[in-house]
Amino acid sequence: MWQQQTLYFQQYTRGFHLITSEVVKQLPQIEDYRCGMLHLFMQHTSASLTLNENADPTVRQDMEAHFNHFVPENAPYYRHTYEGWDDMPAHIKSSLLGVNITIPIINGRLALGTWQGIYLGEHRNHGGERQVIAMLQGECYRGN
Repeated sequence: MWQQQTLYFQQYTRGFHLITSEVVKQLPQIEDYRCGMLHLFMQHTSASLTLNENADPTVRQDMEAHFNHFVPENAPYYRHTYEGWDDMPAHIKSSLLGVNITIPIINGRLALGTWQGIYLGEHRNHGGERQVIAMLQGECYRGN
């Protein structure tokens, strides 16, 4: 069975946000899949999706600090500046981290590791609401 749905996420502050529970909340039909895959695709060029530590919030803070150091704002070589000083670095961070992830589904649950969670990386100061296309595919319990 294949299903597609757009997920909507509130405007987040700049940084990395754990969204696993929100993804599961917006996709209750994951429980119907015995064996499958969830593919998530971020429809934005200044935000990202990635998997990482789900327990200690300082990991998300350190990720933000590292990427701000690794991809500085106001670099003198940036030419794309008319959308704000945080825009070009946001595009670079989005490309480095990526805009899609794929997670196996086993017995109605995302097969994330013990300490893994889904991060939405918001790389703009005022990025706005974000949309993610979710594609579910696999074998369902009820023969769908």
